[in-house]
Amino acid sequence: MNILIENGRVIDPGQAVDREATSLFVVAGRIAAIGEAPAGFVADEVIDAAGCVVCPGLIDLGARLNSIEAELAAAVAGGVTSVVVPPDADPPLDEPELADRLVHRGREIGKARVLPLGALTLGLQGERLSELAGLKKAGCVAFSQAKVPVVDTEALLRALEYAASFAFPVFLHPQDHWLSRNGIAHDGEVAARLGLAGIPVAAETIAIATIVQLVRDTGCRVHLTRLSSAAGVALAKAAMAEGLPLSFDVGVHHLLLTENDIGFFNTHARFQPPLRTQADRAALSAAAAEGFAAICSDHTPVGADDKLVPFGEAKPGATGLEVLLPLTLKWAEQAGISLSAALARITSAPAAILGLAGGSLAIGAAADICIFDPAAEWQLTPEALKSRGKNSPWLGCRMSGKVRRTLVGGRIVY
Repeated sequence: MNILIENGRVIDPGQAVDREATSLFVVAGRIAAIGEAPAGFVADEVIDAAGCVVCPGLIDLGARLNSIEAELAAAVAGGVTSVVVPPDADPPLDEPELADRLVHRGREIGKARVLPLGALTLGLQGERLSELAGLKKAGCVAFSQAKVPVVDTEALLRALEYAASFAFPVFLHPQDHWLSRNGIAHDGEVAARLGLAGIPVAAETIAIATIVQLVRDTGCRVHLTRLSSAAGVALAKAAMAEGLPLSFDVGVHHLLLTENDIGFFNTHARFQPPLRTQADRAALSAAAAEGFAAICSDHTPVGADDKLVPFGEAKPGATGLEVLLPLTLKWAEQAGISLSAALARITSAPAAILGLAGGSLAIGAAADICIFDPAAEWQLTPEALKSRGKNSPWLGCRMSGKVRRTLVGGRIVY
């Protein structure tokens, strides 16, 4: 199908394109031209994008698909065209057949692209390696322990050595098991006042320091997921400045919220890692604004019953796929950065981390496209969400930025 998208503001951060009131042409599922129509082009469908931004489809570096149909529908409703799925499913994604089944099911549904992370170790137990080569062949884009730490440092060293020998990237959540196992909130004034067990910043920095040294020793390509502290960011940036093959991301909620948003035991504000101080939030924001960090939704749909319990018993996490774009726009306004720079953090930056050709409107690229109205306002209510997870600290709030169309491979999927 040939599609003409006209009158939109085309922004492609990776290609340094930002053009007002122009046209984009899609032929056979790929970007054919921007501005001038290709020879002989006849549109089968015309989309009027007046007042809207036309950008690459968003790439989310971390989203759980508890109900794959509902969550992929939520993804495209949020302009997300590719979803990186952690391996902590039930059962964990530690066998090629499981990964192949997930990818195949995603294709059957025909919404966002599903990019699974294979389990680094069998059962995420941190002991024996999974069949990494088989998982890679089945469609896994990298390997991870999700948020389950490898307690045995020697086992982690051997895993990174093996991954490095095949140039397999590894995603690791830096959190020391012993310092975080009993914690609920950031170890600070708010947790002390509320009587909540704390998770110190050292739980993150000790883990990062260990990972950095292992990267230095093995040369393994490692991506650190969901950094939460200023000290953690400083360690990661220093390792990157050293030239180590390291990258990191930040959950979008951590760019806007702090420990104070727990309020009086608001379970919707319980996250893993926890929300930290204003100084930590500022450091995360600066890292993203400066281009060091990618931004992800950390989408974690949680049932209502798992939030209607005391704070310490509530499951951590919040829905994120449908608010990744508006919250990124909100952060960009607060941080004082351009729309193009903000979009880069959720399009071209994740693509670069994954080593994929996505996140771009380059001629010949797959037509994964998000069309959104940056001025449109809407209220975040449970009814407005397609995700089965209705849990969000932003419920009842007004959002700016509404997706109008989402295309994946030149197909209109939303």
